[in-house]
Parts: sequence; structure tokens; C-alpha cells
Amino acid sequence: MKLVIADDHTLFRNGLALLLKSQVTDCEVLEGDSVDAALAQVAAVPGVQLALLDLNMPGMDGVEGIRRFANQYPCVPVVVLTGAEAPQQIQQVLGAGASGFIPKSSTPAVMLSAIRLVLAGGTYIPPQMLAGMPSGTPSAPAHAGTRERAASMLTERQMQVLRLMAQGKPNKLICRELDIEAGTVKAHIASIFRVLDVVNRTEAVVQAKELGLL
Repeated sequence: MKLVIADDHTLFRNGLALLLKSQVTDCEVLEGDSVDAALAQVAAVPGVQLALLDLNMPGMDGVEGIRRFANQYPCVPVVVLTGAEAPQQIQQVLGAGASGFIPKSSTPAVMLSAIRLVLAGGTYIPPQMLAGMPSGTPSAPAHAGTRERAASMLTERQMQVLRLMAQGKPNKLICRELDIEAGTVKAHIASIFRVLDVVNRTEAVVQAKELGLL
């Protein structure tokens, strides 16, 4: 796997590179200290599969830097690494084209899990940030009927999968925790998407919280 890490804090960047090389088979890590350096690395080295970008570094301009990278290389998923942990930043980052949002305070295990989820086509948002988003309440009549319908259509196993999705766990870990096959997990997730009328994991978790299912 080839990926690029761009962060102007050399110690953090080097540490993350060492972690990835030790935990991911055949991992080639390209490094840079700015968004321009990250773009140059992707241009120079074919086959980059993932970009890990600090949200605040030279030339980044915050969310605009994410948008710039995503527009130039739409096939390379972008995961934001940030020291900030404000839930309101999530929507801005995802709207700019990012596939994940990882606080630098996360443990190595969480970082690796988030990266694997994004590489598998998912979107990672820390559960503690989702917890800060508004949830549905019984006093919200516009959601009441939808909540009851969704609750009645989702099986207990699908609710278990949904809860694990809300924790940011990728399919492999869901398989392991629930002791079910990968194909079964995918089928449950497809059903969850259909019931909640969403197209990805992030929307599913947000919608489930708004409906009071989580």
C-alpha cells in the first residue's frame, strides 16, 4: 500500500509513518510538510491509495486545502488529521471531500482502524464527535413515525451492526465481534442503508442518531 502523510510537525509525521510501516504489510509511506508537498508526492509516485493531511499546515488554508487536494486527485481518499476536536468541523471537512476525520489524540489502534475503514470505502468519524451531534427526541413529531418505522424494520442483529458502525469499526471487526461472515455484514449494512434511506456509513449513523435509534 502507498500513502502520503503531510504534516508540518516532523515528530508526529515520522511517528505515524513508523507505526504504519510496522502494522501494515508492504506499506510505503511518502512524507511532506505541506499540502503542496503532498500534491507533489502524489504526482511523482503512481499508485498512491490514501492521503493523511493535517488540517493546519503551510499552504493548507484549512478546509480549502482539503477541497483543493480532493479536486485534483478525486480517486485518492483524504483523511484529515487534526489536533482540533470540534464536532462542527466534521461537516465542513466531509463537504470538502474528505473521507475521514481523525483527532491526533486518538490511539494508534483507532488510527489504524480508521485508515482501514477508509481504504475499504467507508467514512470515519470519531464516535465521541457523533455523540455531540443532535439526537432525535420523542418530542420531535416529524421524526416519530419514521423512527417507529425504522425500529420495526431493523432486526436486532442489524441494530448490533449499526451500533458497531457508530463506533467506527470496519467490517472485519464487526465480523469478529458478532461472529458472522463478511458477506452477512455487507447484507446487513445494505439493509440498514435501505431502511434509513442513506448511501454511506456516516449518513446512516447521523440519521440513526437523529431518529433516536442510537
